[in-house]
Amino acid sequence: MQIEIKIDSNCSEPKVIVVTDKITDRINTLIKKITDETPQLLSGFQGEKLEILDQYDIFRIYAANGKVCAVTGHGEYLLRLRLYELEERLDKASFVRISNSEIINLKKVKMFDLSYAGTICVSLTDDSVTYVSRRYVAKIKQVLGI
Repeated sequence: MQIEIKIDSNCSEPKVIVVTDKITDRINTLIKKITDETPQLLSGFQGEKLEILDQYDIFRIYAANGKVCAVTGHGEYLLRLRLYELEERLDKASFVRISNSEIINLKKVKMFDLSYAGTICVSLTDDSVTYVSRRYVAKIKQVLGI
């Protein structure tokens, strides 16, 4: 992909032109990123405190007992968004859904263990372990390029 930037003092609003031979998933993703104006901030409750979370500090996000929690290096936070809403807000290059109830940060993965029949064991850098459900194994293999 080539990127060209022109500085024009007469330009009042930025303009993006995409030149391509065909519309691909990569082009659609690029367009969506450029035009997406949804806030990328995440906030979580820890007791009575509400904190802004840096999504790159998040190890995993999971749903249990009707609640959605984010695990970070600073502790566990209760989130008020549903997993599908979080999937839209999180960086798709870093976060991937591994089951109906869990999203992990690929940048925080220490190792994938493929020796389990029908599933994948995921070891995170905080020494926690989780599993990819059978339904998501093919998706994870595609993300990993295997």
